[in-house]
Amino acid sequence: METVITVAVIILMIAMGMFLIHLLNAQHDERIAAFHYSEAPRGSGRRSRPSRQPPNPLNRP
Repeated sequence: METVITVAVIILMIAMGMFLIHLLNAQHDERIAAFHYSEAPRGSGRRSRPSRQPPNPLNRP
């Protein structure tokens, strides 16, 4: 009887682990789908380059 309970507990733990991995994979897939590869993520360390033209103080072209 103890063997049956032990095997049942092991199977239950494996099933719970599989379910947890499934949930984590689904969450990861949602994050990947939401990320736009064409945009730099915030805080990536990239800085915009300063413009080569001096600022026009009179706002005229």
